[in-house]
Amino acid sequence: MPLLERHWLEYSPRFSQHSKRRGLTQRWLFVVDSNAITLQLKDIRKAYNIGLPAETEILHGIDLIIKRGEFVALIGPSGSGKSTLLNLIGLLDKPTSGELFITGQATTQLQDRELTMLRAKSIGFVFQFHNLLPEFTALENVMLPMLAARGRPDEAIGVRAAELIEQVGLTSVGKHMSNNLSGGQQQRVAIARALVMQPALVLADEPTGNLDTQSADTIFDLLRRVNQTSNTSFIIVTHDPRLAKRCDRIIELVDGRIDSDKPNVAES
Repeated sequence: MPLLERHWLEYSPRFSQHSKRRGLTQRWLFVVDSNAITLQLKDIRKAYNIGLPAETEILHGIDLIIKRGEFVALIGPSGSGKSTLLNLIGLLDKPTSGELFITGQATTQLQDRELTMLRAKSIGFVFQFHNLLPEFTALENVMLPMLAARGRPDEAIGVRAAELIEQVGLTSVGKHMSNNLSGGQQQRVAIARALVMQPALVLADEPTGNLDTQSADTIFDLLRRVNQTSNTSFIIVTHDPRLAKRCDRIIELVDGRIDSDKPNVAES
């Protein structure tokens, strides 16, 4: 199970700049309308076993801005730091140093409860393995984040979930138990669940990695359509170069550094 996915499950109630040369430290001056920024990272570093002989730095001074409505592919070889970076962006872990802002709010000094609240409000997660709860229907799975946030059911939760089930094309199976759905249908339920809190940012960790090509294209098209209609920012980790080339921007991580960051002129 991917590390980001495992951490999200641990934190979730069950019910309730361009290329940097390696080794060279640089600080970039960002001149971007702050109201248009969903995510900003400044010199983010992450190390483990600090102060011990086995101390290892995984991320080495990441500077990054994701603007509102961007649809970004994050690529890189295994061990490049992608999962570590997504854990930090998803507020599932804290950086060793640096600053991280979600919709303008500084996060590195927030307490765990504050991080949990901000994560629930501002970030949606879609994983390779959808992690739906089999004892609930598709509609109920979509409702879960709102129920956990509000602490009690109300009519608005059902209305919002039903709207999203319709948006992802599953109205006819909304009352079916989630474990009776196909893999592609389950992933669409997971997308609806990620969107139910109207997040500013969706992190999708290999969302098509467990699907055949046709189902993968369907899921990718759905993510893209949501992005275009809601102006939600997306960061999609993928090993599929065919899908990466359909994003607005491709960021490649190598050895814990951004090796390339370029707009995709061939976007489709």
